[in-house]
Amino acid sequence: MTGVGVKQNARWGYYVTGTALAILFLFPLVWSAFASVRTDTGFGLENYDRLFNSANGVEFRHVLNSVIVSALTVGGTLFIATLGGYAFGRFKFPGRDVLFLLTLAILMVPYATILIALYVLLGRLGLEDSLIGLSLVLITFQLPFSVFMMRNSFEAVPVELEESAKVDGCTSVGTLVRIMLPAVRPGLVTVGLFAFLTSWSEFFAPLILLNSTDKFTTTLAVVNLRTASHGSIDYAALEAGVVFMAVPCLVLFAAMQRSYVRGFTSGAVKG
Repeated sequence: MTGVGVKQNARWGYYVTGTALAILFLFPLVWSAFASVRTDTGFGLENYDRLFNSANGVEFRHVLNSVIVSALTVGGTLFIATLGGYAFGRFKFPGRDVLFLLTLAILMVPYATILIALYVLLGRLGLEDSLIGLSLVLITFQLPFSVFMMRNSFEAVPVELEESAKVDGCTSVGTLVRIMLPAVRPGLVTVGLFAFLTSWSEFFAPLILLNSTDKFTTTLAVVNLRTASHGSIDYAALEAGVVFMAVPCLVLFAAMQRSYVRGFTSGAVKG
C-alpha cells in the first residue's frame, strides 16, 4: 500500500471516529430537546410552561442566583488564577515548585468528601446559606486546574516580549496588564469557560450549602420540580429544564471555541 493510500485510510478513520463520537455526545442533548417539546397531543411548549409557571417551578430569582454565583466564580477564578499562574510561570522564588505541586494536589481530593467541613467553616465565617460562600467553595476547587492552565499560558509567551516591556519602563504589574494578558487571552477564555460551566451546572454543592429556597440556584429549582402533583416524576418538565440549563453553555462554547482550543494547546509547543 502506497503512502497516499495509508494517509487516505487514516483520514477516513479520523472521519468515522469523529462522527461516531459526535453522535455519541450529541444524542443525549438532541433527545432532551426532542422530549422537552413532546406532549401527549403532539409537540408544543407546554413542558416549558410547567417549568416556569408551576408552583414549584423555576423563577427569575433562581436564574438570577445562578447568574450571580457564575459571575462571582468566573471573576474570582480568573483573578486568582491569573496572578498565581503569572507568579508560577514568570518568577523564581524558594519553594515555587513545591507550592505548585501542593496546588495541583487539591485535584486529588474529591470535594464532595469535604463539603460538610466547608459548610461548618462557612458557618463560622458567617457565610452559611449564602451565594458568596457557595462561590468561594466553587472558586477553591476551580483554582488547581485554572492555575495550571494559566501557568502554561504564561510560559508559552516569548520572554522577549516581557523584556521589551521592562526596557520601556513597565513594572511587573504593568507588564502583566499591558503585555501578558492580551498574549494569554486563549488561556483566560478556557479558564473562564470551565469556571462558568462548573458553577452554572453545579448541583451537589448548592444542595449542601444552601438552605433557603430564595437562595436556590436553577439546578436546585429544576430538581424541585421533579415530583408532580400525584407523586410521579414529571420527566417532560425535567427535560425542558435540562435544555434551558444547556443553552447558555452551548452558546458560550460555540462563541469561544477557537480561543478554547488555543487555550488548551498553550504551552504544548515551545520555541
